[in-house]
Amino acid sequence: MREWMQLSVDEFYDAHRVGIIPMGLCYPGRLPAGGDAPPRPECAPLWRDRLLAQLANLRLTLLVGAHAQTAALAPGRMTARVMAYRAHLPAVFPLPHPSWRTRFWAERNPWFEVEVPRALREAARCALA
Repeated sequence: MREWMQLSVDEFYDAHRVGIIPMGLCYPGRLPAGGDAPPRPECAPLWRDRLLAQLANLRLTLLVGAHAQTAALAPGRMTARVMAYRAHLPAVFPLPHPSWRTRFWAERNPWFEVEVPRALREAARCALA
């Protein structure tokens, strides 16, 4: 994520400027085939809205992965939401989850590397200005 935004280590880890909030504050465990399981459905409803309400100065929310996008934008296909990122700016920016699996997704969606990281960098710089 930091690479896509081209933020320095100091910028990315400055808790007064950048926050990382998972969909569930409970670790969901691992899937049998590897990787993390989806967020547990009982976790986010317990705390997410209360936590977000405390963040009065949010300028940009990155919706990382299908679960975050579904929670904020309603059900839909992640690829379609990422392709339509412009429709959600300046408040939110839907993105795939930056994991080893994203490499394969990006190979099937070459438009992503051409366009999205540059737009994300611009959105992040505007939000952090």
